[in-house]
Amino acid sequence: METEYEWDCTRVDAYPLNGANTDVVYKVHWEVRAYSMHERDSKGMPFEAAIVGIEDLEASNITTFVPFNELTNEIVTEWVKIAMGVEELTTLELELTNQILELMNPTSLSLIIGQPIP
Repeated sequence: METEYEWDCTRVDAYPLNGANTDVVYKVHWEVRAYSMHERDSKGMPFEAAIVGIEDLEASNITTFVPFNELTNEIVTEWVKIAMGVEELTTLELELTNQILELMNPTSLSLIIGQPIP
């Protein structure tokens, strides 16, 4: 299954002052959404899954400072991915894939007694 990932790393916590730098990002509240590229649900929409989390960034030893007003989602997303590391990032993508596969082929249903089965 081919999957597309969309990251939102635009909500951050920052130190107002950290050494000589101002508004230094030290924590990112992230969300990543995964979309099935070819598989569609009964309404023709791609299957979708999401995970949210928080990633702490190392702010005590900054070698290349990026001023807050120059930050973009892409820059901060890259910081988050680096902080996570390959193993955690791979686990995250696997969890999103498993969520989509569960939507495509449910192994459990939530039903209401007295209501028609969907």
